[in-house]
Amino acid sequence: MIKRIGILTSGGDSPGMNAAIRAVTRVGINSGLEVFGIYNGYKGMTEGYIEPLTRDSVSQISNRGGTILGSARLPEFKDVAVREKAIKQLKKRGIEAVVVIGGDGSYRGALSLTQMGINCIGLPGTIDNDITCTDYTIGFYTALQTIVEAVDKLRDTSNSHHRCSIIEVMGNRCGDLALYAGITCGADIVITKDTGFNEADVLDRLRELDTIRKKKHAIVIISEKITDVDEFAKKVSLNTGFSGRATVLGHIQRGGSPCPFDRLLASQMGEKAVDLLMQGIGGQCVCIRDNKIVSYPIEKALKMPSDSRKPLTNLFERLI
Repeated sequence: MIKRIGILTSGGDSPGMNAAIRAVTRVGINSGLEVFGIYNGYKGMTEGYIEPLTRDSVSQISNRGGTILGSARLPEFKDVAVREKAIKQLKKRGIEAVVVIGGDGSYRGALSLTQMGINCIGLPGTIDNDITCTDYTIGFYTALQTIVEAVDKLRDTSNSHHRCSIIEVMGNRCGDLALYAGITCGADIVITKDTGFNEADVLDRLRELDTIRKKKHAIVIISEKITDVDEFAKKVSLNTGFSGRATVLGHIQRGGSPCPFDRLLASQMGEKAVDLLMQGIGGQCVCIRDNKIVSYPIEKALKMPSDSRKPLTNLFERLI
């Protein structure tokens, strides 16, 4: 039976990470464990920035965005010597297992530690929803809510000035934020890696919306890293009847109080992580699949193909 566990957050922050920290801490303490917070991710683990967590220290944090443990990237963690240094810091404090909250890079670090004798469980903390083994990641729905609120406001001003608002959202390699936002906001066009981006076709579509459908405004939602939205907005102004305006939502999507779904999901996943570690299980990640909290070996999870978004794409097309 393990007696001490650690918890860290790694990579980009996401709303709901604090709810997960609270869940792991309180479920752990109520199960007879001592819980330690590892600050600033794997970097803090390597440097020994580790402190005990109590019931009180995680009180009133589930409604806060970001992460009270901080986060930092440490590419050098892939080196065995760096991981050995981190393990030494853990063993010095008697920490036998760790819960890692983050994305796929964080999972790889967790797997490497497990293979070196420190059982780790991964929780999917990222707004991008790009962890293929889980239907939803912690923070995705809060980021989506932020996007919807922003687009609703942009629509009001676009409608007043015969504008085409081009809104760039996050997502890294995953187009879920753009697609889900497109459906829930009633966007006219959604552009992701999966849809592809044909500039001429998009301009043709906007001209159709303007001259044939007589729309007073247009909303285009596009995933990041596809095109320069400011330059594209200029082309919209030059080649259509709309006045093109680009808005990059950026890191505003990461912040804010997590929505109830993300708080609940983080709490359920945190509980599952503690239960797995107490069973002596490591090298797995917690997921929600078909509304059930389950776990998969990290090696399997990292190779799982993403589910098809064709049904949602078809829905979007039938709604416009």
